[in-house]
This record gives sequence, structure tokens and C-alpha cells, in this order.
Amino acid sequence: MSKTTPPDSTNAAPSELTRECAAYIYTAFSRYNLYFHAITQRARLRFLQRDRHGSRRDSVQRIEVYGHCVDQAVAHLHEKLQDHANSIDAWTLIKEHYEDIISPYLDAEFTRTFFSSISRRVLDTVGVNPDVEFAARNETRPGKSREYGGYRTYTNQGSVWRIAHQVLCDYVQLGDFSNTIAASNLIASELNLACIRAGGNFSLQSLDVIKQVFYRDNRAYLVGRIHGSDYMLALVIAIKNTDEGNVIDAVITNEDDVSIIFSFSRSYIHVDLDVVRDAVAFIKSVLPRKPISEIYTLLGRAKQGKTERYRDMFMHLQTSTDRFEDAAFDRGMVMVVFSLPNYPVVFKVIRDKFAYPKTTVRKDVIDAYKLVFKRDRAGRLIDAQEFQHLKFHQDQFDPALLQELLDQTENTVRLEGNDVVIDHLYVERKIRPLNQYLREVDHTHAARAVIDYGNALRDLAASNIFPGDLLLKNFGVTRHGRVIFYDYDELCLVTECNFRDMPKARTHEEEMNAGAWFYVGEADVFPEQFSTFLGLEADLLNVFTEHHGEILTATYWNELKERHLAGEVIDILPYVPIRPDRRVHGLTPS
Repeated sequence: MSKTTPPDSTNAAPSELTRECAAYIYTAFSRYNLYFHAITQRARLRFLQRDRHGSRRDSVQRIEVYGHCVDQAVAHLHEKLQDHANSIDAWTLIKEHYEDIISPYLDAEFTRTFFSSISRRVLDTVGVNPDVEFAARNETRPGKSREYGGYRTYTNQGSVWRIAHQVLCDYVQLGDFSNTIAASNLIASELNLACIRAGGNFSLQSLDVIKQVFYRDNRAYLVGRIHGSDYMLALVIAIKNTDEGNVIDAVITNEDDVSIIFSFSRSYIHVDLDVVRDAVAFIKSVLPRKPISEIYTLLGRAKQGKTERYRDMFMHLQTSTDRFEDAAFDRGMVMVVFSLPNYPVVFKVIRDKFAYPKTTVRKDVIDAYKLVFKRDRAGRLIDAQEFQHLKFHQDQFDPALLQELLDQTENTVRLEGNDVVIDHLYVERKIRPLNQYLREVDHTHAARAVIDYGNALRDLAASNIFPGDLLLKNFGVTRHGRVIFYDYDELCLVTECNFRDMPKARTHEEEMNAGAWFYVGEADVFPEQFSTFLGLEADLLNVFTEHHGEILTATYWNELKERHLAGEVIDILPYVPIRPDRRVHGLTPS
């Protein structure tokens, strides 16, 4: 249902006006799509020129372009429709005309999502109104891939090396390789190893490789799949551009490792696809556990990913007995966190008031989420999707949770009859809180997680992110065993912090003082104190200190801060690179 008032049937919008509005919305979408492709196409030049700063600027610009185009369209349609702007009847006609316009479009799901973004904004829709937005699940869900012409197939005619060499020759847009023969040797060797692991013999039958190159930061990726006699494997070939030319940086064939490259904690990929929905189906064929919504999002179509998640969530609610329930292992002071027991996301609503000692305010939290949305997430920050004006039936909530929402978030959550309306929330992938994980696993797994917790802090710092609150409850563990940060209310840039050594007490009275006897500025951070409030048991704290002791020093953080201030972009790779000696000479594995 919509918050708009019933239209006045005596003041119906002229048919010609609704046709013009439908045509305008399609033109506005085409303008957005043109901008999107233009920015995406710059990725190749950024790669060839090793222009990482330009690549980062392009990433932010491409994220922002959707909102800019929607804002312009909303303002124009308010002016054009005048008194008809809030008419359900008018928008029903506009939608019908629009569907006629977009019917031949191969990626019509994007045009529909764009339309819904505009109609919801103009009409200030709460919940879903299928008369004026595209709400049916089958309107965006890619089905089985058609005869997709977006990839090349390489058939094994007796030489895996020839396949590898032909692949490299076909991607001339990447530039020259430093040693094409050695690169072909290396790829062939890795392909053969992958087939041995999968089938026990050299049974590679063919490769499919998507024609367009995938780019992220300073790496290029060829994305494909390996066909054996009775199996199919994912394939990603990572390519690095060096002073001597391109080199093969990694050949990834393990599903889990490929999934990490397409992770929800990574920044978006730039790839100029002809038909996105078929490429999504292609990637889904080798990453079957990867949600469709996340694939769309990782390809830069964040709004489409959000639409897919929305529809998938409501389909789950319609076909299950799940109810929303409290999901916080440790209750947070900033967010009310809840989930559906059998659905892989959590929902976060900002509390109206934050308990002491939190000094942040609502705007700070929203700004932190915006910062994460536009920055390099380094594989260590969950991509959160922001939703507005959602509506659920109150029977879908655990009563205790609903009461907490009404008490603690009344500026955001309200009852309208039997419906619960949530004006603003964030949706994130559900992962296991690190403090809970450490209590439930054996020492070997716990030690491994603590080591990766330190790696997460290093990766975040290398991307100029300081978590602010390093408590274990603010981190989680993915199914791949990676530690990810997900609590953003105190997140800031490393370059905004003043990292200090703890001053030495000058007198016995200063040493015995319960509080700080020295001045502490708002941006001051004392890394020496980290170990005292992490909550790690002694043996795990020893593990952390052994592997990451330098994180507990101001020197470590200040050196990173200086590198960031000097404009350095630090490599944070989503894979383990091949050893330089093998990469250069193309040696087969020992």
C-alpha cells in the first residue's frame, strides 16, 4: 500500500502525458546506463596505466551516478506531472507504457528497478504497491542462461598448453605479456593440476571464458569455467601489469577461493558486460552457493542486487514459518539487530538513543555506513544494503523483539494497524560473531581465527580504515574462516587518528591515578592499550602478540598513516599470488 491519497478520478492524467513520462524515465535510465558503461570502460586504461588513484575515483563515481540520475528524474517528473504526481492512476498508466517501451531490452530488470526507484520516491511508497512498481519476483530473476554469446569456448584437441596460449592471445586488450610462453606454461600447469584434483587424470575437455575482462584496483581477471568428463570447475586468472608487461599473478580454480574474489566484503568489480543477466547466470553456475543478489552487486549493479535481495527475502517470508527474532549475541548500544532463523542475513535498526559511553549520534552512524559503501572494503568490511519504508505483518515478529523495536527505535519503527513499518534499516550477510566463535571451537581453530583477526586489522589499516572499536564482538567469521568487521559506528580513517605511545608516569601519584593523568584528545589512540580490552584469554592473547605484536605499537600505525598521507595505495589481494620465480619463468609445480 502507498501513503498517497486516493486519486481524483475527475482529474485523470492525460494519456499523452503518461506516455511522455514513461518515455522520459526510459531516457533517464539510458542516460544512467551510458554513464555507468563509460565509467566502467575506463577500467582498462586505468589497468594499462597502473592508475590506482584514478581507479578508486571511478569506483566512487560509478556508485554515485545511480542516485544522481534518480534525483534528476524525480525532480523533473514532479514538475512535469504537477497535480498528477501523487496519482496512483497516473503512475499505473506510466508503468504500463513503460513496460511496452522496455519489452525488447535484454537486461530489462535494470530498467524496471530504475522505474521502481523513481515511482517509490515520487509517491513516497511504504511497503510495496505492485500497481506502480515492479514487484513480482520473476521480473528480475535471471533464469537458465540462454544461448549466451558472451564467452569463448576452447576445446581440448590434445594440448592444454595450446588452450592456455590461445586464451592469452585472444585477450589482446590487456596489453603484452612479459613472457607469453612462460605465462601459457603456468596456466596449463595449473589447469592440469586442477583436473587431477577433480577427476584423477588429465581430463580437461574444454574451457569457457567470459569475453570481457574483469577489473578491480590494479588487477585484471579472466573469469571462466573448466569442463571435465564429469565435473565443472570455476576458473579465475589474475593478471598483474608490471614495468616489463603483464604477468600471471594467480590461477584460481577452487570454488571457495573464487568465491572470496566475488565476496560480499570486497569492492565492486568493473566489467563492461553486454548482457549482465547471462553473465550472472554464468558466474552462478560455478558458484552455486553465491546469492544472485550478491553477484549483481559485485558487478556494480548495487540497486539490482538490493532488489533481488528484497524479493528473495519476501519470498522466504511467504513460504516459511520464520519470524524475526533478536540476533545479537551481545546486545549493542547503537543498533537493534534481528534476523530470520533460516535466512542468511541480519537486519539492523539504529536506536533512538545510545547508552553511555557511546558519544556518537545517529548521523555519525549513517555517515560511517556511507563511507564503507564507497571505499575499498579490502575483503574485511561487510557490504550493507540500506532499505527504507519496509512493511511487514506484526505476526512475523517475535513479540519481545517487536516491543524492543517500538521502545528503542520509535523514531524509525511504528505500528500501522497490524503492520510494522520500518522507515530505515540496514541488511547485511549473517556471519558468526568472533567472540561466540572463539567460545565454541577448539584451540586450533580459535588460534587460526585470532591470527586472521590480526590480518583483518592489518588489511583495514592498509586500506586507511581504523575500526575504532576493536572488541571481538564487532567482528565475525565467514564460512571460509575469514574474519570480517561489521560494526561501523566508531569507524574512521587511519589518517584522522592521532596514534600515541602511553606517557610514562613521572610520580607515584600519577602512576596510581585511576584515570588518565595526561591530556587525551578526541582523536587520540593508544595502541598499547588494545590488548587490555580485547577480552582474549591468555593463550590466545599470546598467539595474537606472537603474530601481530607490532599492531600494539603507535609506530606501526603512524608508519601506515604516513604512507596513506603520501598517497600510497597498498596492495590487498583477494588471493595468494604465485611465487615470483614460478610467475616469471612459468615453471611447473614441484
